[in-house]
Amino acid sequence: MQSKGSLGSIVAGVIAIFMVIICLFYLSFTVVTNHWEDKAQEYAATEAAKDNNSPETKRKAYSEYIKNIANEKVYLGYTFNEVQKLAVGLGLDLKGGMNVTLQVSVPDILRSMANAEGNPYFNNAIANADSVARVNKSADYIDIFCAEYRKLDPQGDLSVVFKDQVKRGDNFDAVKSALKQEVKDRVSSSTNVLRTRIDQFGVVAPNIQELEKDGQILLELPGVKEHDRVRELLKSSANLEFYETTTFNEIQGVLSQLDNALRTDSTGNGKGLFDYFIQVGSPYNPIGVGSASETARDTINTILASATAKRILPNNLKLAWEFKPEVMQINDSIRGKRNLAIYQLVALRTTNGRPALAGDVITSASNDYDAMQGGNYVTMDMKPEAARQWARITAANLGKPVAIVLDDQVYSAPNIKSVIEGGRSSITGNFTTDEAKDLSNVLKSGKMAAKVDIISDTVIGPSLGEQAIKDGLWSFVIALVLLMVFMCLFYGLIPGLIANLALVFNIFFTFGILASFQAVLTLSGIAGIVLALGMAVDANVLIYERAKEELRAGKNVRTAIADGYANAFSAIFDSNLTSIITGVILLLFGTGPIKGFATTLIIGIICSFFTAVYLTRLIYILCAKSKAFENLTFSTPLSSKMFTGTRYNFLGARKTSFIAVGIFVAVIVISLFVRGLNQGIDFSGGRNYVVQFDHPVKTHELDAKLTPLFGGAQLSVITIDDDTKVRISTNYKIDSEEEGVDQEITKILYDGLQDELNGMSMEDFSTTNENIGIMSSQKVGPTVANDMRTDAYIAVILALIAMFFYILLRFRNVAFSVGALAAVAFTAFTIVGFYSMFWGVFPFAMEIDQSFIAAILTVIGYQINDTVVVFDRVRENVGLYPKQSFFDTINSSINSTLGRTVMTSGSTLLVLLCIFILGGDSIRSFVFAMIFGVVIGTLATMFVAAPVAYLTDARRNTGRSKTAA
Repeated sequence: MQSKGSLGSIVAGVIAIFMVIICLFYLSFTVVTNHWEDKAQEYAATEAAKDNNSPETKRKAYSEYIKNIANEKVYLGYTFNEVQKLAVGLGLDLKGGMNVTLQVSVPDILRSMANAEGNPYFNNAIANADSVARVNKSADYIDIFCAEYRKLDPQGDLSVVFKDQVKRGDNFDAVKSALKQEVKDRVSSSTNVLRTRIDQFGVVAPNIQELEKDGQILLELPGVKEHDRVRELLKSSANLEFYETTTFNEIQGVLSQLDNALRTDSTGNGKGLFDYFIQVGSPYNPIGVGSASETARDTINTILASATAKRILPNNLKLAWEFKPEVMQINDSIRGKRNLAIYQLVALRTTNGRPALAGDVITSASNDYDAMQGGNYVTMDMKPEAARQWARITAANLGKPVAIVLDDQVYSAPNIKSVIEGGRSSITGNFTTDEAKDLSNVLKSGKMAAKVDIISDTVIGPSLGEQAIKDGLWSFVIALVLLMVFMCLFYGLIPGLIANLALVFNIFFTFGILASFQAVLTLSGIAGIVLALGMAVDANVLIYERAKEELRAGKNVRTAIADGYANAFSAIFDSNLTSIITGVILLLFGTGPIKGFATTLIIGIICSFFTAVYLTRLIYILCAKSKAFENLTFSTPLSSKMFTGTRYNFLGARKTSFIAVGIFVAVIVISLFVRGLNQGIDFSGGRNYVVQFDHPVKTHELDAKLTPLFGGAQLSVITIDDDTKVRISTNYKIDSEEEGVDQEITKILYDGLQDELNGMSMEDFSTTNENIGIMSSQKVGPTVANDMRTDAYIAVILALIAMFFYILLRFRNVAFSVGALAAVAFTAFTIVGFYSMFWGVFPFAMEIDQSFIAAILTVIGYQINDTVVVFDRVRENVGLYPKQSFFDTINSSINSTLGRTVMTSGSTLLVLLCIFILGGDSIRSFVFAMIFGVVIGTLATMFVAAPVAYLTDARRNTGRSKTAA
């Protein structure tokens, strides 16, 4: 056994070396990213200084710098874009910004695709499908629609209804499959359109992804401050248009006239239009007006929108920027030569201000590669009426370019080589494969027929994010230091230092793996890492407690250490695996912060298992012959007499414990009926606003001022962090689809809090001001709330089932599963009851929301962890002492593991208290549930799980000892 342990540790050492190299490699991308972002900040500060330190100038300059180096190779052959993606990014709760979930209307997509004029069944099928989908939210909408259509018209041919998307005569299943793919493609088109809009808005490193839920798109936009503008930008329809063009030579005269007017304008700065261009005109592009940097482009747009420009420029002229920039090299005052993205302005011709062709005219589009010519191209098909117009347009523009414009950006301007009849066209150009695919998606999306709704919206102010970083880091550092001191005080300097070294490697490996996964670090993720540290100590405690037992049995140090590792392995493995099972369930059914917590928790537990079981073993093997290691006792004067020779009759006290449990349950049931639960907006739908004041305020006074203004809607005001910051929650108009509800609520808050704002303007009250006013806002619509609630229930039920069957599988005794399930159920029910009894009493949000469910599931994992260790010792003792009564075996097992139980609970509570006190308000309720759960869970293992297992196992408990009560 010892040789196997030695061999395993040596193999682990080799693996550790490779892991160190890999982690250093991936973490290096974070260092490089920070280096270039610091340079971008330096450049932005320099540019802002030229404009009276304007924040807007600084933001644009930073964005421009980042965009210009995006495709430049900066590290090991990787471009900055690639380096940034491989770095560990900061989540919105640490960096500030917006998190938005959009719903693209699938019914609207179906309406836009259908040829259903005169078809009485189509609209009825849509209406019926909407009704079913509202009830059965997990079902696929296309499946529901097709089933409803078949009910209304059993012999109906859907291939006729959707003849532009499917082949005539396709069977029912083929049509359904084609519709699902088409809906997916159109949602992808919407995603690309949104990505383009966000890129043009100047957001650095946005995260935009399609969710598994039908038609839902998630956007994470770090650093955004103009929240209302972003909301409008996201909700507006994509506008696809085809324009005829005009040459620069034809309009040079009126542009020169505008240039001269600006130079002589007494209110201007003496600069003309052409001064903002890097180059005027283009030798390669006859319709090119000029090229400019991103910063200059904004100034030119302002000029073109001015009254002077409107007076001078003809009505049939429209100037628009090309979507794709060119790259040129310039000399920069900070870093010498660098790439600069420049955008081309092109001249379009309108008819009475309108394009030559607009609207939803494209029936299909695809991209392909021409092997003969060696380039990517895009084909498109138009509707019949649009095809006839397209033929007239191409006939009138032979040899001239026609521009394809989406949201006022020119995606392509191909030259017309011949009259195109029938509506099928090919567009060639210097496209990459991705560019060709994006263009085909743009063409297919057309003028988006599908409505886009914001169903969830969270805004976090940058100063709140900055505070969250400080809080998270402080909780992390202090928890780590306390754990290290804890291990040295209770197990001695050398064992403590070895365990601490394992903790350091654990942190290093965790961050390295996060970097390799391209994960985003959130405040909840930091909490997951810190909690994993507390649970990591458990493995070392188990090993050291077993080693102490072997030493007390008379074994020498080397043998005691080897046997300690061997005997503790099964308990460590089981307890870690049960926690990982809980983490996986959180990962599958959680959203946002919960996924971040689950990800880091799982990685942290895996790393702690590796470092505690194998790396520390390797150190003991390498140093086994040194005198310092030969005299190890794994105890100190503080811990040498703790929990040694305990003989408490835990099972004998089962009647008392069951009475106490019954009283607890009765009180909780009464509270649930009388007070109920305080459901957070995750589950009920609503809005949260965190408001910072510059002086202390009283929540009951704010509540009294605001309640009459919200017309009977639910409202709560609680203090968070301190008495200068409050969180205001309301479900006011949460079901309303009216425009401007968010602005209305902000105005109500502003008016209601006037007496406390000391003359603050409405603009400053919004998240524009980084120090006072609204620091963050969150909106969760009813649809998202229902989905979250359903997922939460499923997650809890699955966790309980998984734990039951895992215990049954590992111990092959249903009594252990029943005992563990009883303890888990009691612990979870007690936490729910405690939140029912005391919400509104404590100075933080005791709400039933996603974070609370995550806490319940984590406590379930911890509870099983604790119970498994005791049951593992019971199983071991049953094998060692087969003639001992089951009563005495359970009692002695609990007593022999009591030291480990108290030590692990103590170290975990130490970590949780650090997070609770220093970790910030956003996770305080979650951590409080964890603290309460750890205390109750530890007691439940001894006074619920063990007695229930004993009473359930009728086969063994017939042989009761004299001590049995």
